[in-house]
This record gives sequence, structure tokens and C-alpha cells, in this order.
Amino acid sequence: MPDPTERPDAVIPAGIGELLAGEETRLRAQLSELGGGESELAVDDNFADSGQVAAEEGENRALAAELRDQLDDVERARARLDDGTYGVCEVCSQPISAERMDAIPTARFCIEHAD
Repeated sequence: MPDPTERPDAVIPAGIGELLAGEETRLRAQLSELGGGESELAVDDNFADSGQVAAEEGENRALAAELRDQLDDVERARARLDDGTYGVCEVCSQPISAERMDAIPTARFCIEHAD
């Protein structure tokens, strides 16, 4: 693995801090609306209604999990921005292309090391 102190500097897109802060606010609001994915719906004794409630609870939990994952990505990106490692691949310590960072502002890996 290359020495991070010998890497070229990453190009940080203008306004990225504000964009990430706005995204964090949006995700937190959506999670709050979902109640964090914890459903407070009472299950009816009627099987059909109970099945619908269970399905909706499952959908809410899945959506909340996805929102939490996205929020984690945004928080990591903001931390990397603060510590000076934003836009640098976590595997090879080389800058992530500007095109990739524009498309995925929370990218942690260059295209070569992406999943």
C-alpha cells in the first residue's frame, strides 16, 4: 500500500461541505419521520389486517436501514473532509477521480477498488 504522505492531493469539489451537511439533515429528517424504522402500529386481530401491518413494518424497517446506511456514508465523508482524507481511496491512498466524486460524493474508493 502506498504511503499516504506521498500521494497526490485530492481535488475537493466546491461546496461539498454544504452538500454533505444538507444530505445529512435530509436523511435525519426522513429517519425521524419513519420513527427510526421502529413501527408503532398496533397489530389487529384480523389476519388480513395483521398481514398488511407486518408487511408495512417490514418495509419501514428496510427503508430505515437503507437510510441509516446512507447517513453513515455521509457522516464518514464529512469526517474525511475534516481530517483531510476526503477524495482519497481508502485502499491505495490515491485521489478518487473528480467524475466519481461528482457522481458519488460519499465515495470511499477509487473506481479500481470499488465493489
